Amino acid sequence: METYSFLRQLADSWFLLAMTLGFLAICVWAFRPGSRAMHEDVAKSIFRNDDHPADTNPVSKKEG
Repeated sequence: METYSFLRQLADSWFLLAMTLGFLAICVWAFRPGSRAMHEDVAKSIFRNDDHPADTNPVSKKEG
């Protein structure tokens, strides 16, 4: 068997299976029980240092 044919057959079968199992493992890890708090913390992290709401129309204010 040629090298190309062997690698092509390997990629079509075992690597496809490995990538599918890896994808499913990542999905299970992301939606595992108990990870909701971590995901909420990451989602709200960009607002962590905000002290007040943003101005509704900052362009209309004149500086000077």
